[in-house]
Amino acid sequence: MVEESYINIYNKHRELLQTTSAAPLDAIRDEAFDVFCRMGFPTDEQERYKRSNISDVFATEYGMNIRRIEIASTTAPYKCDVPGLKTHNFYVVNDIFAEAIAKDEIAELAKLGVVAGSLSTVAKEHPEIISKYYGKIAPHSSDVMVAFNTAFAQDGFVLYVPKNVQIERPIQLINMMHADFDLLATSRNLIILEENASAKVIICNHSESGHKFLANRVTEVSLAENSVYSHYEISDSERQTTNIGSLYVEQTKSSVANINNITLRTGYTRNNIRINLSGEYAETTLCGIVIGDEHDHIDNDTYINHKVSHCKSTELFKYVMDDCSYGSFAGRILVEKNAQKTEAYQSNKNICAKATAKMYTKPQLEIYADDVKCSHGATVGQIEDEALFYLRTRGISEKEARMLLLLAFTNDIVEKIDIEALRNRIKVLIEKRFRRETHKCTTCNSCHN
Repeated sequence: MVEESYINIYNKHRELLQTTSAAPLDAIRDEAFDVFCRMGFPTDEQERYKRSNISDVFATEYGMNIRRIEIASTTAPYKCDVPGLKTHNFYVVNDIFAEAIAKDEIAELAKLGVVAGSLSTVAKEHPEIISKYYGKIAPHSSDVMVAFNTAFAQDGFVLYVPKNVQIERPIQLINMMHADFDLLATSRNLIILEENASAKVIICNHSESGHKFLANRVTEVSLAENSVYSHYEISDSERQTTNIGSLYVEQTKSSVANINNITLRTGYTRNNIRINLSGEYAETTLCGIVIGDEHDHIDNDTYINHKVSHCKSTELFKYVMDDCSYGSFAGRILVEKNAQKTEAYQSNKNICAKATAKMYTKPQLEIYADDVKCSHGATVGQIEDEALFYLRTRGISEKEARMLLLLAFTNDIVEKIDIEALRNRIKVLIEKRFRRETHKCTTCNSCHN
């Protein structure tokens, strides 16, 4: 039984988990652990995890840094460089927030009344903020991976934007997995925007060194009335890395969310995205790009719940699967009985560049209101021969023609990125990915060898 080792770890180190964390995190830790014990790791026998056997993923014997031993890394010079874009940079190395190099950024944002930094530190200094939101947007009863995260999380990142504050420069959070041994890291992010606030957050997930890593991250986002939020998550990790991410978003009246999840390079990825439209006239745009090759496994499971009337959601995911890669998309939109005047649009489009690649798609609409505009659809195909032939007749090589067609295929999602410099950078990275060229940030040599 895979769960037994983690149950033993928790029971053995329960007091240590509490002494190295903060009271708001500890308040629900035991409850979450009980949920994990009851449910166990998901297997492919469960409908939601039919395409991802998480139990097998956790069977590897990973180390866990519960004692909070500092692990040397290249964090200080490391930067996900975006030419022409200045950001507030923050780093989480494995599951420890790098406070020493964030002091200036924390102080600068504090002048605006913004609270940013380590989840553990902020929970001690501002327990009223953390207690109000932590575990409320992503309840541990909703999913066993959230329960596991809540039981073991000791640190992460917090961003609190008070009423009427607009952060001009994007927030950049760099999650770096680094160790000299196989490591499991559990981190938690909490992002809160009060009324009329706005912020843009770029999350970059990376790994370095040749060891096996498993990252279990949960991000909770609370958007108050009239807040505007952009969320970009880019995963570019070594193939020995497994990423399990859960993003939970709670939107109230007239809030706007623009969410874009881009998987450039990975070994094994499972993303759970849950969005609640709980206030009238809330609007969300959820997009995703997946590029897989070799034996990559990428599974996105999304759920958008229209709970009240006059809300709008637009969802578009595109996959390009090559070689023997394995892709899966399951998207569910729920329109509750009282959610009249809802607009909900969902689309999943996929290309299997080789016959050996696999793609599974399951778009779903569940509607209980009778005055709505809703649609959903999915396609799985290959590069169009006619389009390829047309480009070949113009003197373009087959390899280059294929790459151009794939770029055009993903471009409409990239264009939804509302930060111009980031949009241009993502275009470059996608092109390099399709060309199978190694790429390195301009300020470090540790991303890819």
